[in-house]
Amino acid sequence: MERISEGEYRFLSVLWEDEPTASPELVKRCNAQLGWKKSTTYTVIKKLIGKGIVKNENTIVSALVSKDEVDRWQGEELLQRTCRGNVPVFLAAFLKDRKLSGEDIRRIRQMIDGMEEGR
Repeated sequence: MERISEGEYRFLSVLWEDEPTASPELVKRCNAQLGWKKSTTYTVIKKLIGKGIVKNENTIVSALVSKDEVDRWQGEELLQRTCRGNVPVFLAAFLKDRKLSGEDIRRIRQMIDGMEEGR
């Protein structure tokens, strides 16, 4: 997947809320939620079509990828860019100055335990 800018991600978040969506309705929603002009919305739609991330058929716009897919891809890109794919180094850097609640720690342990069981 090609890199997605912050603005493109914000647009996709609007689209994912209620898709497929007619492009004139999408223009209204992007104006209300993002403060974008019509031309900005159509420019972003065109860019995302070029990246194979959305399609626009007969003025109906829909995403070709889910939010989960984009989030996973962007997370992997960040991991590779910052820590060369080294998950423990990434987590140590990310969590270094954070205060985690008991619930946060429990959920993280549960995720790790689930990953170990899945192997």
